[in-house]
Amino acid sequence: MAGIELRSSAFNDHDLMPERFSRSDGNVSPPLQWSAPPEGTEELVLLCEDAEGRPEPFLHWLVTGIDPRSTGVAEDHVPAGGQEWPNDFGTIGWDGPHPPKGDEPHRYFFHLYAISEPLDLGPRPTAEEARRAAEQRELASGTIVALFAR
Repeated sequence: MAGIELRSSAFNDHDLMPERFSRSDGNVSPPLQWSAPPEGTEELVLLCEDAEGRPEPFLHWLVTGIDPRSTGVAEDHVPAGGQEWPNDFGTIGWDGPHPPKGDEPHRYFFHLYAISEPLDLGPRPTAEEARRAAEQRELASGTIVALFAR
């Protein structure tokens, strides 16, 4: 499977995410940049999940329909052409990290998938359902991980 380089100007891979992206501070989505997807990409899908969510990964952001010609998204914006979905807080769009106080830093996985055909999702897909659907149509993908604790 081909790779997409996914990065952020706000944090490095496996580094702490600044407070302004957390639910308890500014709650703005972080800026992300990515390399060009492979030929045949119909759309991009962006998924952010807390790997330490209980009892399963916790969905913070799901965006489908992203223009495959785009190369990133600015802070506090929706990627070009993107449709935001409900997250596990019950709102549509980005809701930042909010792990229990005192927990070790949680890992927030930002996955970007280049897919060959649009996803067929129900009205409230879980992180697992969205990830599985994207992986079934995946041409390439990239991941960056941010850490956050309160």
